[in-house]
Amino acid sequence: MPRRQRPRHISDALIPVGLLAASPALAASQENQLWTTESLVVQASDADLVSLDLSQRFRQASSNGGQQTVRVLIDHRVARAVQIGGGLAFFRSEPEQEMRLFQQVTLTKGIWMSRTRIEQRFFDTADSVSWRLRQRAQASVPLDAAKRWTLIAAAELMFHLNRARPGDKMGLAVMRNQIGLRHPIGRALDAQLLYMRQQTFRESRTDAVAHIPWLTLSWKI
Repeated sequence: MPRRQRPRHISDALIPVGLLAASPALAASQENQLWTTESLVVQASDADLVSLDLSQRFRQASSNGGQQTVRVLIDHRVARAVQIGGGLAFFRSEPEQEMRLFQQVTLTKGIWMSRTRIEQRFFDTADSVSWRLRQRAQASVPLDAAKRWTLIAAAELMFHLNRARPGDKMGLAVMRNQIGLRHPIGRALDAQLLYMRQQTFRESRTDAVAHIPWLTLSWKI
């Protein structure tokens, strides 16, 4: 008799994240951080979304201390499952400031989302512009029939395309793995709580691994 096809489980969505998370952080330094984000998402038209994000990152002194961020993003839907967009961001910490321009393409299919982003990063501590490529894959899995609880699992890789500073690492520079839950707490307000493991690969030094609870509140109008 033919074998029955194995049913798909929620765990299938976590396989890409698990594979990346399994990569050992040999001799890596470890630290704990806490991130919070407040997000306003405006449906400007049938095809356009405008987002404003404010974020606070509570980090140790070894990671340049606390950081505050502001990000503005516009996404335009060019096809049913395709969005193109871009924006501007500003990052402030005690040792340096960063202004960032970015462009992105987002693809969606069912529970899956893939985002490719190119960034131009302007630091006040560097004379050259830093170019970075970011590739993110995410699964959003409803856990109940009403879709009020959603499991989020994601992995993101960041690649430096040039050396803006001597200490920058070319190629794969940062890996992020995330898992958590999203749940509406009001008619237009969602809360999302993730655990993120962030590994930073460094030239001639041990890698830095950060364990980060990340709370995001999103207001959609």
